[in-house]
Amino acid sequence: MSRVGSHVSTRRGYRAAAEHAAAIGGDCFQYFPKNPRTLQPKAFERGDAERCAVWCGERGIVSIGHGPYPVNPASEGETARRMALCTLNDLQIAEACGSIGVVVHFGTYKGADPLQGYRNMLQWINSVTALWQGRALILLENQAGDHGPMGTTPEELAQIRSLAEHPDKIGFCLDTCHLFASGEWKPGQWEFFAERARGLGLWEHVRAVHLNDSLYPSGSRKDRHAAIGEGRIGREQFEELLRTPELHAVPLIMETPADPDGTHREQVKRVRRWLGEEEG
Repeated sequence: MSRVGSHVSTRRGYRAAAEHAAAIGGDCFQYFPKNPRTLQPKAFERGDAERCAVWCGERGIVSIGHGPYPVNPASEGETARRMALCTLNDLQIAEACGSIGVVVHFGTYKGADPLQGYRNMLQWINSVTALWQGRALILLENQAGDHGPMGTTPEELAQIRSLAEHPDKIGFCLDTCHLFASGEWKPGQWEFFAERARGLGLWEHVRAVHLNDSLYPSGSRKDRHAAIGEGRIGREQFEELLRTPELHAVPLIMETPADPDGTHREQVKRVRRWLGEEEG
């Protein structure tokens, strides 16, 4: 059975975030473990996080955390060290909340040698996973290409995981807007991408999907999300994606503009209709 939900605020705490996700019809959700604009580790309220884990476990609700935007796994030196400590903190919070893992965007690198960017990524991932002993995973997310081509292809995701020292601590979060904007998913060619991913063994490590429509056309390399079914991807192509067998048990989490009521209630219903779970 598919799980559908959205990103929710933790302003009132982790348990309250889970309750809000359920109140708008979700059975999965995403949250920021801490301020998404800073690398500063957070001394979190462990009791609240553990109450979130218990509450979700009793109701079959699953969650993922999303790391801060400044985290760039292709960084170097002291910056990379700070980012590693930041992600370790996120993993600790996600573990306490009972979450699958923490989403981390694939790295970007502006240096002359692109291969150095990938070497930096591997070093960064290995430095984090060597210190992390919990069950929460690093969930590498594909990119839209707006900051360069690095991290846009399924081959890169699969290769980085295969070369890491602890691949069992790494999963993937596939963003549909990024996939479309990068041109990796071309209009009318979802099955072509799905089969390509099968050949790479990618699907067995996809732990979450960011189910986002795209404001711009395929290949635009512009990362702008549209409300589900209202962008350039649209209902027909999403329905094809949702028929992919490997995604039937993967949480589908929207990071799209909110509905008029300020929530994703109607978009959650829309996706459930496409899945055949609701009438209309």
